[in-house]
Amino acid sequence: MKSVVLDASVALAWCFPDEASDYADGVLVALEGQAILVPAVWGLEVANAVLVGERGKRLRQPEIRRFTTFLENLSLVQDVQPVGDNVSKVLPLARQYSLSAYDAAYLELSIRHSAPLATLDGKLQRAAQKAGVMIFTGA
Repeated sequence: MKSVVLDASVALAWCFPDEASDYADGVLVALEGQAILVPAVWGLEVANAVLVGERGKRLRQPEIRRFTTFLENLSLVQDVQPVGDNVSKVLPLARQYSLSAYDAAYLELSIRHSAPLATLDGKLQRAAQKAGVMIFTGA
């Protein structure tokens, strides 16, 4: 089974109708039977975006419950590293590619596992390509 690193931007496109995309839909179909790797920050990123969506009246409780159940049924593998490793490995990538530490965590995970990265974030895509990380196409 091959691994794919899933950025929160793709998962959130599955949650918010106005963020839906053919790419995100294609990723979902292509992830069938693959291990989905996420950094430890992933769940918090997703939860915060859902909370902001709820506060902004973009999501209601039934939609949030459906999305939560949907996420629970994915084959997500949360990668947890010691804090020192996170800092020492993520900071250099964030500096080199002008990324947030959060986005650099996805890049570091992709590099460490030699896994393609599924993301809708253009800046992260460009950084991944410069770092030699394949962007997951969903095909």
